[in-house]
Amino acid sequence: MNNRFREHLDEEPELEEEEIDVKVKPKPKQKEPESSNAFFKKLFTEGVVSKEAATEMLPFLIFLSVLCMLYIANSHMAVKNIRSIDKLNKEVKELSWEYKSLKADLMFKSKLTEVAKKVDTLGIKELTEPPKKIVINSNEYQR
Repeated sequence: MNNRFREHLDEEPELEEEEIDVKVKPKPKQKEPESSNAFFKKLFTEGVVSKEAATEMLPFLIFLSVLCMLYIANSHMAVKNIRSIDKLNKEVKELSWEYKSLKADLMFKSKLTEVAKKVDTLGIKELTEPPKKIVINSNEYQR
């Protein structure tokens, strides 16, 4: 198998270096950096957006800006509500624990032995005999 590429190259006549004109491309001039204001001026005067188109779009842009402000205000109010709900939930938990502890104290202090200890200092003693039933006849009840 022969190398066809080499044969093809060998068949081509060799060009002398003198015959070849080397074209040197001139270096492109570097553009001076334009300010961003010039870009926007060019865009608004020559580009897609003209003064007439901008004034026609103005009501729509105002509408969009109002919608954006409402969206931002709504998100701020939602965050504020979430914070207040969290604060109230913490307060409810705290009050619930306070209620449970006060209820436990009341149950402890309302036991018969605890009540007996408290009233013993006042001179009141616990009954040792059972209570007696008082029976009233209907004729005794009326005067």
